[in-house]
Amino acid sequence: MAAPGALLVMGVSGSGKSTVGALLASELGWKFYDADDYHPEENRRKMEMGIPLNDQDRIPWLCTLHDVLLRDIASGQQVVLACSALKKMYRDILIRGKDGAAPTGEEPGKEEKPTAVQLLVVYLSGSFAVISGRLLRRKGHFMPPELLQSQFDTLEPPCAPENFIEISVDGSLSEITATILDTLKMT
Repeated sequence: MAAPGALLVMGVSGSGKSTVGALLASELGWKFYDADDYHPEENRRKMEMGIPLNDQDRIPWLCTLHDVLLRDIASGQQVVLACSALKKMYRDILIRGKDGAAPTGEEPGKEEKPTAVQLLVVYLSGSFAVISGRLLRRKGHFMPPELLQSQFDTLEPPCAPENFIEISVDGSLSEITATILDTLKMT
């Protein structure tokens, strides 16, 4: 396995993506992005009203995130991205851009350029009870705890052949980050 250009720290809301992602980026000296910062205002409003996002809401947002990753990696910057990336299709978009959304025909006269991101998925997994307890204690976030069940319903945990590791959120923050850092040393 080639060393990743980017780490995707994924999971449902409240799994610790932003906290773990920021800590990893700091430890590694990599750039950190929180995908929530890139949601368009319409998506934020929907979530604040308790309306789950659908694929049409998420695909343009994910394509933007892919472009950010690709830009940084092309300039030699390694990146940690905290993003829910609940479905395999969403992770494919983060890796391949809009071409990951659905198979399409080649556009005539279009030059081929590298568009894939070398990505290691760090899946933060936990039970509904543990994560809902965390969400209930969280203040000032646009994602209401009532939408957590919709995230679990949408969740497609990563599986082979995806390049991923699964980490339980039951461990301490230092245990979680140490496990991820140890895994990176082996790549």
